[in-house]
Amino acid sequence: MAITTGKVRASYVNIFQPRVPENGGDPKYSITLLIPKTDVAIINAIYGEIEKVKQESAQTVFNGMVPPMCRIPIHDGDGLRPSGEAFGEECKGHMVMTASSYLQPSIVGLDLQPIINPAELYSGCYIRANINFFAYNKNGNKGIGCGLNAVQKIEDGEPLTFQVSAEEAFGGSNSYSGMTGTYQQSQYAQPTQFQQSQYAQPTQFQQIDPATGGPMMAGGIMGIG
Repeated sequence: MAITTGKVRASYVNIFQPRVPENGGDPKYSITLLIPKTDVAIINAIYGEIEKVKQESAQTVFNGMVPPMCRIPIHDGDGLRPSGEAFGEECKGHMVMTASSYLQPSIVGLDLQPIINPAELYSGCYIRANINFFAYNKNGNKGIGCGLNAVQKIEDGEPLTFQVSAEEAFGGSNSYSGMTGTYQQSQYAQPTQFQQSQYAQPTQFQQIDPATGGPMMAGGIMGIG
């Protein structure tokens, strides 16, 4: 059964162009949903639907029983990612879930008219999403995934992008000084000054006496004082 969320914040928006997943595979459209923990009704509905899909897929997908370590797509934004890293600050106070699809989802505004300009729907704006859940068992990975059917933008928000002002990037201690860097020479070893005595001196080639064909003796050419 598909579920339509309440107001959630969008993150990692890739719904206008598909993107290859980090672990490889075919390109997918995807979006990460930041669901406020205060929206208890939708969170409970999500967990209930996940559990329902688990049981329904025990025979058809999981070979007879639900795996004890069955992966699920929803995570606590105040905890850690599956990789062990902390979620970003924007995830605090939210449940975090990524929904994806091989087909582009419907993307509309409050008037239900299609949104075709990618700049209108960005990481940080507020949306509702229609999602569904499915079981998978592939390459030893067993769990429940979240499918993405449609997205509705309902409100603008502060973009979730890391931006640096020109002053931060090039002002203050980063001001251009005409040098390739601002590092102090004392921080680094100076080029070694080789002593000439350490190395053999260049060979002094002797001139040839044209009269004898031998080396020229001190005093000049033989026969010429």
